[in-house]
This record gives sequence, C-alpha cells and structure tokens, in this order.
Amino acid sequence: MSEDLLKEALKTVVEALCAPAKSPHGFDPQADQWREKALEAALPALLARTSAKRLRNQLLVQADEKMLAALAADGTVTAADVPAILRTRRVWAGLISGLARHPGQVEAAIALLPRLPGHEVERVVRDWDLDRYTRTDETELAPPLPQALFNAVLEACLTPLAAYLLHPEPEEGWEAVSAFSKDWSLELGSNSAWAMLARCPERWAELAAHPTFGAAVQHLLLDQAEIRAWEDAQVHAAGSDPADEDLPAEEPAPALSEELLLACLPALCLPELAEVPNPQVTARRTLHHIAHRVHNNPRLADLAAEQLHAATDALVTRGHLLSLPEKQADDGPVLRLAEDLALLSANPGHLAETCAQLALLDPPAVVSPTPSRTLIRIIDSVDPDHDRPARLLERHSEHRRVQALAALAANLHTPHTALTDALSVLHPAELAWIAEKVEGPDWFLNAAAAVPAAADEDDGVLRLLSDDELDQHPDPASVLQSWLDSPAADEYFSRSEVYRAVVASRHRTLEHLLQIPADEILSRYEPEVALKILLDHCGRSTERWAALAAAMAFAYNEEKITFGKLLDSLSAPAQAQTSCSAS
Repeated sequence: MSEDLLKEALKTVVEALCAPAKSPHGFDPQADQWREKALEAALPALLARTSAKRLRNQLLVQADEKMLAALAADGTVTAADVPAILRTRRVWAGLISGLARHPGQVEAAIALLPRLPGHEVERVVRDWDLDRYTRTDETELAPPLPQALFNAVLEACLTPLAAYLLHPEPEEGWEAVSAFSKDWSLELGSNSAWAMLARCPERWAELAAHPTFGAAVQHLLLDQAEIRAWEDAQVHAAGSDPADEDLPAEEPAPALSEELLLACLPALCLPELAEVPNPQVTARRTLHHIAHRVHNNPRLADLAAEQLHAATDALVTRGHLLSLPEKQADDGPVLRLAEDLALLSANPGHLAETCAQLALLDPPAVVSPTPSRTLIRIIDSVDPDHDRPARLLERHSEHRRVQALAALAANLHTPHTALTDALSVLHPAELAWIAEKVEGPDWFLNAAAAVPAAADEDDGVLRLLSDDELDQHPDPASVLQSWLDSPAADEYFSRSEVYRAVVASRHRTLEHLLQIPADEILSRYEPEVALKILLDHCGRSTERWAALAAAMAFAYNEEKITFGKLLDSLSAPAQAQTSCSAS
C-alpha cells in the first residue's frame, strides 16, 4: 500500500478491500480472489495506520492466525485488539507468544493462558523462537523469553497433574471403559509438564519441594528423567563422528543426583493412589509402575529398600495379587507380577507363591519352522546356531517364564526349594535357556542342570520338516498328523506355522486338511486347494453353495470350526444353516 495514501482515504480503501467483490450479475469470484490477495498484502500497513476501532476490527477479522501472530510479534496488533480478535476466534499459542514479545503486554498474554486448550499451553514456550531451525545470518534473533511467562506456562502445565493427585477419583462411567483406559498411571505421563521441567533442570530441587506442585514434579522426575537422559544420549551417539563408532558407548550420567532421588521418595510408591477403587486391577498396575521406576533408577533399590518392601507387601495384600486366578488365555499378568515381585519384594512367602504360579503356567510350544533354502543360507552365515532350543524359545518371547524364575533366583529372599520345585516342571528348551543365558547364582544353575530328563524326551522342539526330508520317512502322512496332534497346534504363536507347513506339504491328505480351522484353509494358505475341495463337495447343488455363503456370512472364522465341520454343515439347506448360525 502506498505510503502517500491520504488518511481521509483509509476508510474507503479498508471498506473496499473488506467487502466481497460484486459484478452486475452478483458475486464475482475472480475479482474476489484479487481483492483477497490485495488485502493480504496491504493488511500490515493498513493496521499500522488505522486507529479507528470499527475500521481496525474490520481488518482484524480478515487476517488469519499466522498473520495475526506475526503482527502481534512486531507490535502492530496489541493487547487492545484481543477482544475484537476473540469475537471470531479462540485463543491460540502464537497470539500469546506474539503479545508477550513486548514487555508491556506480558501480563495480558499470561492472562490468556487459561483460555488456551491444555494440550497447546506448552507450545507458547516451544514456538517462542520459530526460526530456531531455519535461522540465517540475516534472521533477527528472537527476544529472550520473559521469565514470568515461562513460570506461568510451567505452572499451567503442572496444574492438571497436581489437581489429579489431590483427588484421584474415578470419573463417571469408570466401569464402562476399557481396561486400558482404567490405567490411572497414564495420568502421570504429562508430556507437556515434562517438556517444561526438562527446560529448567537447575530448578528441579526447588520445584520438588514446592508446596503445591512438589508431588507432581516428583512423579515426573521419577518416571521421565532417566529415560529421557538415556534417549538423549542415544541421539547424541547416533550423531557422533563415524570414526569413533568402534569406541564403546559411554553410559550417560544419572539425570537425578542422590539428593534429588531422596527428595522424590515421598512420591515413589504412589501414596496418593492407595485407595483408588478396584484394587485387583489398580494394585497390580501400581506395583508395576513402582517396579518400572526402580528399573529406571536402580539406586532406589538401596535408597528406599524398606519403603519398597512395605509398599509391595501392602499392594499384594490389598489387591489379592497372589490369589490363583481363573485360567486365562494370556499369561502376561502372572509373568509381569513375577518380574515385579522379583525386583521389589522381600517377603519369602510371596516369592514362593510366585514361583508356584509360574510352575502352573502352560509350557511353551517350541517350533522350528520348515527350512527355507534362501532363509537358511542367509541365517547360517550370521548365526549358524539359530535353530538351537534356547534361540527358538526367544522367537515369540516364550522365554519369559524362565526369565522370571531367573530374576526370582537373583532375589536373596526367594526360598531355594520354591525355585527348585518350579525347575522340575520346565520345558527342556527352558532349561537350555538357563544354561545359555543366565549368569548366576551358581546354586540355581546347578539345580537347573541337575533336573533329570525324561527317558523318551528329546530337546522338546517340534521340528517342521521340508518335503525333501519327509521323503526319507517311511510314513510322511503320520509325521504331518503328529504335527497337528502336537500342543504347538493349540499355541497362539506356533499354530499358524504348523498349519502352514501341513497345507504347503505335498504329502498332505484331505484328512489332514479337514482337521485344520476353516479360516486357516479359506483365507490364509493355498486358496486354490480349498476351491478344488469345495467344487468337489458342492458340485451343482445350489443349496450347498447357498449354505456356504450363509456360513461365511455368519463369521465362521470367529467360531473356529474346522474345515471338516464346515463341509459337513453344507449338507443342510441354506435356511437351516442360517438359523443354526444365528442361534
């Protein structure tokens, strides 16, 4: 816009640029695009020269958030314009940052923070210097961030967690939400609060003792400080000089000093959450959260031993954590509890019960997949022992039970007899894993090595043979049947490998296929095999084809019926099949 424009003409120019373009036939879109571009170019100059409230408001409505933030940063838009801006927009971080760049408007900018959505508050500080990654020699440096604004953003980010710790009550509808959503520990992981804390490590000691925010800060430091320090060290190592890659990576210095760890001990065992309802769930998760903290801050095991032991006993008792649960498809909770107690407990009775629970878990199904010439050639050059039982056990994390027993053995309070009793029921591959992977204690290794093997038992691995290997067997079909009869065919991670090997083998028979779940045959492996069988079975019978369509429409794969049962069901008319499936 020309600087020579008369002041008296501003009103006419503003109203012309703000009004939609029209033609004799109505709205003119092409002319309106020109108007918008002209307005965008002239807006900063127009606002700089316009003081009349009505005209200024007309211009402010036309600007987008990015332009308004930039105009606030250079002083063209001021705190006096905020009421007009907020008539048509909500508060955003850029507006607050722009206003706060001018000392006389810092308080006005801080007053807007409560109106900012919680997940955007930290952006006021994060985006203070938008040019930090693109700055050149010509780029003007951003002014220093006002300390008052930093403190206000820090307080705003810590407030939700501090308020939650005062009243950690379940919200309405708690029982209706998923088990994942019931995990209150998610409330402790405020990324914005940690992002603000990470910017002022010199104030951690002061903030940990703060009368209002101290507990929130302690929780954040215990959960985040060491993890983030390790992540930062990894990033730094990845960007270091490639010539130094042969040097051993240095362990990062602890993020929290011993004095800071001691200052955080009041929050260590999550005392605010001791009375949260549903202790069977919350006590288990509280225990796991504490174990996670000790794992990240190993010095806590010595600094707070008595506190940890007492809290662990209380949680086990209140949550009835060692009561034998009904048989579950997922062994994860039992395994996780065992790992946590191995780290935290000093109660011999609790540790012995944990060993007994581990012994009751189903043994792993260790499967060696059908050899692949290409895969074997690649793997053999890297790891010629890839097929040994201990390595196969780890493929699907089936070593977790024996790993938990090894962790319990490292706990000096675990009764030896409880562990030796558990060793006697381990799978041969689990015993092999102990011999290969566990470094101590010696009495545990010796006890595992002394477990007698059954006279007719090999290494416990179900080895799926190739067709060339099956050709050497006198009865290949019986070998395939032994695979289907193996417990591995019922185990989640292994059954697909078993079914795939049977279906892909040229030695398979129809009898083998009829025993495999229908969804495995129809949707996963060799669909042309299923098609040929269905053509032979249904032939020209429209009723059978209709029954097949009805069976597949009623989620046959959820019922896990075998392919044989599916074929038998096709003998019924479609109407009967529909009724049967619906019932």
